[in-house]
Amino acid sequence: MSSSPVLSARGSRLALLVVGLCWLAVLFDGLDMFIYGSVLPHMLEEKALGITSGQAGDLGSYATFGMLVGALAAGTVADRIGRKKLMVSCVALFSLASGICAISGSVAVFGLGRTLAGVGLGGLLPTAISMVSDYAPRGRAALTIGLLMTAHHAGGILSAYVALWIVEPLGWRAAFWVCVVPLLFVPVLARFLPESLSFLVAQGRGEEARALAGRYDVELPAAATDKPAAGARWANLLNLFRGGEWVQTLLYWLASFGGLLLVYGVATWLPTLMRSEGYELGSALTFVVLFNLGGIVGMLVAGRASDRFGAPRISAIWFALTAGGVFLLSVHMPLAVTFVVVFLTGVFLNSAQTMIYATVSIGSAPANRATAVGWTSGMGRFGAVFGPWLGGQLLAANKGDWGFTAFALAGVSSMVFIGIAALRTTRRTTTTDTQDQNLISAH
Repeated sequence: MSSSPVLSARGSRLALLVVGLCWLAVLFDGLDMFIYGSVLPHMLEEKALGITSGQAGDLGSYATFGMLVGALAAGTVADRIGRKKLMVSCVALFSLASGICAISGSVAVFGLGRTLAGVGLGGLLPTAISMVSDYAPRGRAALTIGLLMTAHHAGGILSAYVALWIVEPLGWRAAFWVCVVPLLFVPVLARFLPESLSFLVAQGRGEEARALAGRYDVELPAAATDKPAAGARWANLLNLFRGGEWVQTLLYWLASFGGLLLVYGVATWLPTLMRSEGYELGSALTFVVLFNLGGIVGMLVAGRASDRFGAPRISAIWFALTAGGVFLLSVHMPLAVTFVVVFLTGVFLNSAQTMIYATVSIGSAPANRATAVGWTSGMGRFGAVFGPWLGGQLLAANKGDWGFTAFALAGVSSMVFIGIAALRTTRRTTTTDTQDQNLISAH
């Protein structure tokens, strides 16, 4: 592969193109995901569609259940039809589903819209992570994934301002109409986003992959160029459990469960819980902005730190700090101090979960990467379903403060599981290095 300055510059432009398009797609993903939590205080206040606190928690879980389905299917479908087609389909799906929410006349129809949106949201994220991993500069994969995930939190910030500027004068339905706008981005994504190199190689389209890699000086993934058998996509899933891999796989899944319970529980209920503590709607939405600003900072910091010290180690430390921050939110503090705690909690919480994905993505074989990330995300979605429901039940029982405690305990559990995974990885690497040294000495 040529390494001329011209080709290197072209390779950088391709990487920027891929990351830029995926960033915009994930921005819209974040807007659609966070918009429900941002408009929820307004919906509860005016009793929109007749929803109660308990039903609001159920509706939040509908979206995350859809994300569970989408994430579980994403890896397998992407490994079959391609990352690009799946990303385009996911953006179209969650945009159209928001239109269903906007025109809904009952809780059931609204719930259907949120469930369908969740399928698109859940399918997009692991696919986008897999896509940017293909084009990330060598040694900068975790940083690139962290950069991608800043878009999710930029979407969360955007959702707060949509709720603040649009809901009051136009009503909550207008916010969901805004979430239909990403449909205009679908043709752009279909036209300019290149296909994943890993997918091309895994599908036996080696010539096409080599031409693309050579044209832009991108490293070609090392994999067999023969087209896989029809059942190969299920073999990718089985590979996650072969040998001693099943222990590591389960640790990642359990860590992801606790992390996503925490992420989506807080994302859904933070404005409502803060308003129940006596804050005005504007102040409650400020917490959403600070939380997501912290998420953006955290992604960049965690990405750099993970490339240097290892994603599992950083994830474990971040979860420990997250648990402390979330627990402090249950303690009455001066407003300025609360702002700082919410910001720092956002820094650590969101990037802790993302570094689980980075760990799985970096450690997976290219042909198996989408399946590994998709199933880690998908199994974690059970926590994402449980988190909003749990918050709704606690709020309905007038035990909102216990919600913060429950979410903090979820952070502690994720710290333990990803910490054990990090120790096992270190031990396995040390053992392998020792064996390699023995082989070299023997020769």
